[in-house]
Amino acid sequence: MDYESRSIRDIISELNRTIYLPAIQREFVWDTEDIEKLFDSIMGDYPISSFLFWKVKEENKHDWVFYEFIRKFDEESPHNEEADLSGVNRDIHLVLDGQQRLMSLNIGLKGTYRYFYYRWKKTSLYLNLLKRPVKSEENPEELVYQFEFRETSETDSLDDEFWYKVSRILDFPDPEDAKSDLNKEIKHLDDKKQDNARKLVGRLHTMIHTFKFINFYEEKSQDYDKVVEVFIRANTGGKKLEYSDILLSTATAKWKHLNAREEFQNFTDAINGIGSGFNFGKDFVLKGCLFLTEDLPIQYKVKNFTKGNLEKIESNWDNIKKHIEDTIKLVYKFGFSDKNITSAVSLLPISFYLLKLNKNNFVDSTDIDDVNNQNVIQKWLVLSLIKNAFGRSSDTKLNKVRNAFVKQGSYSTFPFKGISKELEIEPSFSETEVDKIFGINYKTKYSYLVLSLSYPDRDWKDKKYHEDHIFPKSKFTKAKLKARGYDDEKIEKYREYYNTILNLQLLTESENLEKYSEDFELWINTRDNNFKNRHMIPDIESYDFDYFLDFIDERRNLIKKKLESISI
Repeated sequence: MDYESRSIRDIISELNRTIYLPAIQREFVWDTEDIEKLFDSIMGDYPISSFLFWKVKEENKHDWVFYEFIRKFDEESPHNEEADLSGVNRDIHLVLDGQQRLMSLNIGLKGTYRYFYYRWKKTSLYLNLLKRPVKSEENPEELVYQFEFRETSETDSLDDEFWYKVSRILDFPDPEDAKSDLNKEIKHLDDKKQDNARKLVGRLHTMIHTFKFINFYEEKSQDYDKVVEVFIRANTGGKKLEYSDILLSTATAKWKHLNAREEFQNFTDAINGIGSGFNFGKDFVLKGCLFLTEDLPIQYKVKNFTKGNLEKIESNWDNIKKHIEDTIKLVYKFGFSDKNITSAVSLLPISFYLLKLNKNNFVDSTDIDDVNNQNVIQKWLVLSLIKNAFGRSSDTKLNKVRNAFVKQGSYSTFPFKGISKELEIEPSFSETEVDKIFGINYKTKYSYLVLSLSYPDRDWKDKKYHEDHIFPKSKFTKAKLKARGYDDEKIEKYREYYNTILNLQLLTESENLEKYSEDFELWINTRDNNFKNRHMIPDIESYDFDYFLDFIDERRNLIKKKLESISI
C-alpha cells in the first residue's frame, strides 16, 4: 500500500467527485456531539487516525454499486444515495476505513444535520469565536473549543458568544481574507475579543486548508476478495465482522424491489420463532440463498455477489423463504431444536429437496408415502449431524450434495444414498462410531442430539427437556465412592461412565425437579413400564447404586439397538 497525506479541503472537494463509498460500508451513525468532538480534535491539532482508501481502476468502476457521501444529513432519511458514475472518466477511490470521520467533515464543512429533540431541527456547525481555548487540567476529556450545531448564529449572550458558521472557511483560499471578512461583524467587540476571533478563524483556516490532516493508505489491488478482507480487518474493532455482514450490505445495494436487510432480518426472526425457538443467523439464510438458487456458486466471495447473481436471489426469494421455513417446521416436528442442530447447513439439503418436491402440504401430510419419506429425511439428518458430515469444508460438501440432487433427476423420494455417497458417510453407524457415541459427555455438543434420538414418538411441541443424570451426579465424587468401600479400579469405572450418554436421559422440567438428587432405586420404582421403555431403562436385578455397572452394560445394548434402527 502507498501512504499519502492531504489537507481536509483537498479531500472534501473530491467527495462525490472521485471519492465514494462502497456498498459494503454501513450507514452513518455519528451524532452531533461526535462531529463537534472531531472538529475540536482538529483545531487542537490532535491526530484523528489514518484512513484507508481503495483505488478502483476506471474500467472496473461499473462492476459494483457505490454510494455518495451525505452532505445534508436527516435522521428521518439517513440513507446514502447511490452514486452515478456515468460522467466520471477516471479512476476513483472508495473509503474502506474512515467513513464516519469523512462524512462528519462533509456535514460540518458543507452541509447540515437534521435531528429531533422535542421538535425537528435543521442545524449547521458553528464555532464560538469568543471562547478562549483553555484546556481543563481536571477533565482532559472536556472540549477546548466550542463547536456546536445550531439553527442560527443568533444568541442572547452577545458578550460571550459570536457564532461563526464553519462552512464559511471554505470560501477563502487565503487566511487573511477570512479574517478580513470578519471585520464588519466584530467591530463592536473590544480589542481582546476581536483578537481572539481572528486567531480562531486563522487557526481554523490553517487546519482545514493547509495542514495535511488526512493521512491515508491506498489499496490498489483489484482483487475484490482481498479488499473485503482488508475492510474486515480494518473495521473489526476487536469484534469479529462476518463476511455475511459485508455481503448482505452488497445485496442491500443491488436488490431492485426489496430491502434485502429488512427482508433478511424479518425472515430470520420468523424462523427463529418456530416451535420453542431456534437461533439461526443471517449467515445461514444467506448461505441458503446461494444453495437454493441454482447455477449460483456457494462460496462467500465478493466476485460471486454480482448484480446479476443478486437479482437471481431476489427473484427466487419467496421460494427460498418458503422452503427454508418448511424445513425448520419439519425438523421441529422431528424433535430438533437449537440444542441438537449442531450444523445449520445440514438443513439446506432438506430445503433443496422440498423445493424440488414442490408439495405444499408435505410437512403436515399423513399420506403413508409422505410419512415414510419424512422418516428417511429424519434418519439422514441424524446421521449427518452425528457424523459431522459437513465438517469444515461445508461449501465443497454442499456443492457435491446439490450435484447429487441434479444427478437423481427424480424427487419422489429423498436421495439419501446419493447424498451420503457424496458426503462420504455410510448410512449406518460402525462399531467405532457407536463406541464414540457412548463416550459423549453431559451437555456437550452432541449430547442432546443423541439423547433426542431415543424419543422418536415424543411430542416436542412447546416443551423443554432437560439433560438428566439417571444415577445422580452428586453420588460420584471420589470421596463418596471411597466411603462405600469401592476399590480404585471400581471407582475409576464408575467415574468413567457416570457423565456419559450411558447415564443420561431427557426429562421434562417437572420430572427433573421431582427426581432431583433422589436415589435412582427409589425414584424408578415410582415409574411405570412405559417410562422405562421410553428412556431405555433396562430391566436388571436391582437399581441399587452398587449395580451401576450392570445398569451401564445393559443400557449400552439398548442404545446400540436404537442406533442400529436409525440406519437407513
